[in-house]
Amino acid sequence: MTEKTVDEVAGDNSGTSDSETAARINENALLRKLDLRLLPAVGILYLLSFLDRSNVGNARIEGLLSDIHITGNQYLTGLTLYFVGYVLFEIPCNIILKRTTPRIWLPTLTIVWGIVATLMGIVQNLAGFFVTRFFLGAESGLFPGVVFYFSMWYKRRERQYRISLFFSAASLAGAFGGILAYGIGRMGGIVWANGWRWIFILEGILTVLVAAAAYAFIHNYPDTSSFLNKEEREFIHQRLAADSDATHEEKFSWGAVVEALKDPNCWLYGLGFHTMSLPLYTLSLFLPTIIANLGYAAATAQLLTVPPYAFAFITTVTVAVLSERLGQRAIFIAASAIFGSIGYAILLSNADPASRPGISYVGVFFAAGGIYPATALVLSWPAINVSGQTKRAIANAMQISIGNLGAVLGTQLYRATDGPRFIVGHSMALAYLLANAVVVSILRIRLRNENRRREAVAEEIKHVGQVADWRGDSDPRWRFEY
Repeated sequence: MTEKTVDEVAGDNSGTSDSETAARINENALLRKLDLRLLPAVGILYLLSFLDRSNVGNARIEGLLSDIHITGNQYLTGLTLYFVGYVLFEIPCNIILKRTTPRIWLPTLTIVWGIVATLMGIVQNLAGFFVTRFFLGAESGLFPGVVFYFSMWYKRRERQYRISLFFSAASLAGAFGGILAYGIGRMGGIVWANGWRWIFILEGILTVLVAAAAYAFIHNYPDTSSFLNKEEREFIHQRLAADSDATHEEKFSWGAVVEALKDPNCWLYGLGFHTMSLPLYTLSLFLPTIIANLGYAAATAQLLTVPPYAFAFITTVTVAVLSERLGQRAIFIAASAIFGSIGYAILLSNADPASRPGISYVGVFFAAGGIYPATALVLSWPAINVSGQTKRAIANAMQISIGNLGAVLGTQLYRATDGPRFIVGHSMALAYLLANAVVVSILRIRLRNENRRREAVAEEIKHVGQVADWRGDSDPRWRFEY
């Protein structure tokens, strides 16, 4: 069977009656089938993505800085360069996905960053460290690519839950990273005096091997997927055509770009991620350092990173399920952010972390348990609320770009001279989490009030794909999720 790009898929149609097909298909069973086939496949790739971007924190406490003769500040600059590459590579990666297929591009992209991650294990100096961190940013195409991929399979109100489950792989990566770093770090003395090089090399090789296998287990779009029968393909196309504007033949217009730039909600989605990206990346990049500064040896610190991430995985999945069942977004984001802020308040309140490490360690659990579920929900919000293909693309790009500015700032906060209390880093993370609760509360009020205003004007329409003159989320018949 020939592979099709998204443009070809969108144009396909079937002569089968909608009612006849729907009567023969169990929708819940079909959704479970899709989840089983799609979520584990892309989740594994995202786990590897987060593992390869954050294992530099594990390598740092195994002797990275002294072996390649760089200072703590130069190390932080290398972390910042990753996000420069991340922003520059994001748009080209998404263009390539649209012009190829998920089965080709997602594994290929994973192989590319896997090779770069492996090469980090043989860097000898500052220049090599800078270059590899910059090109590792190529993995930026994975997350937005998968969000777009889900839009070709799931209806609008089904995506948030799936995106949250997909993002939960990031917390699993932290847990696995700690376990792997503990074992691999003990390889010091094999070829090299310290084991940090093996962390990059072995985990990078693992990424390449899994990516090579992914050509077999990543599926394209419904019309070309072999695990679906003809009726299931027709049913998926029918439900997406009715629910979403994805099958509309919308041409690019600068008017839609301006509309997104003038929409305060789009800026608030971006600010929502901005206020989460700083605590997210400071935690994932510096957690091994934070724990090691409590007085633990490197090997012990690697293992102690595992339980907080395991807890974060549980909270991310739990919050995603509750948010989906109750139909609430902002409340769970704000509550998770406040939960995480309690962790940083505990960390800051411990005046002597070295003599009372248990108190700070409890704070780490609160921080991780709040940051990951809040980020998952924030990242999925524009995908379900912004209608109009061009506007949604711009809104997603705005969110990632504005958000990554927070990550760039975060890479400069945890300086070696600030340990073990790291007052500057912890204080900024605390402030950002509280700011996030404020931002999402404002956005919730705006969306709720707008829905109430529209209810007085026009009845809600859920099958926007069937409306020929659909104007996007500015149409009074559209309702926002908050």
